[in-house]
Amino acid sequence: MNLFAKHIEYKRSDLHNRYGGNRQSGISSSKNHPIIMLFSSAAGEEYGYQDSWYSDKEFHYAGEGQHGDMEFVRGNKAIRDHVMNDKELHLFTRIRKAYVRYEGKFEYDGHHIEQRSDNSSQLRNMIVFHLRLLE
Repeated sequence: MNLFAKHIEYKRSDLHNRYGGNRQSGISSSKNHPIIMLFSSAAGEEYGYQDSWYSDKEFHYAGEGQHGDMEFVRGNKAIRDHVMNDKELHLFTRIRKAYVRYEGKFEYDGHHIEQRSDNSSQLRNMIVFHLRLLE
């Protein structure tokens, strides 16, 4: 059973009120529920985050970290290890201020490293996750 309805709009604060997790981060792991909510927004492009659909079943999601090379810590580690930790990945995209649209339940299917600029215009290694749509 899925917790969310695909392509339905949710107020992001309502999601956090119900499931917890970091309200500012794009990778928000719940402590009380076996889920990780991933939030994608075009506004992230100013920090070098360029999330996009690679195909109709694969989404490329930039890891977290605004300065320097990204590492597999905190949210990045949570995405990579979600199956081992019995957590589900749920992707939401920002549609307007305070509102997101549910895109579906995903699974980590690998990653690659890209050279991109951070928010100080310095080149760094960025983790780009390959997320496979499960529905």
